[in-house]
Amino acid sequence: MSFKRADKVADLIRAEISEILLKQINDPQVKGITVTDVKLTDDLRHAKIFFVRTGENSCGEETIKGLHRAVGFLRRELGKKLQLRYVPELQFIFDESFEYGDRIDRLLAEINKHV
Repeated sequence: MSFKRADKVADLIRAEISEILLKQINDPQVKGITVTDVKLTDDLRHAKIFFVRTGENSCGEETIKGLHRAVGFLRRELGKKLQLRYVPELQFIFDESFEYGDRIDRLLAEINKHV
């Protein structure tokens, strides 16, 4: 099974963004962010970065604003670390699948209590 180049680059971007957010960003509004997935277009120009906030089931407006403020820094750091002709535009999207999974777990636990 062959993989597209975009999939391999998306994995690299996910790892690098996670490391940068963990080690280099000091903004308290961005601390505790976990990158769950990166979807990259085939031309490697646009990246949708899905994230969750550790310990929270929702994303506040402050977190989104903090991430938007950090986009320039993140792109610059990605450019230094990855050997790409173009550094993709970054778009951060809150990953609601974790909230959905948590809701299902709670419902299953409630059902098991009544059985």
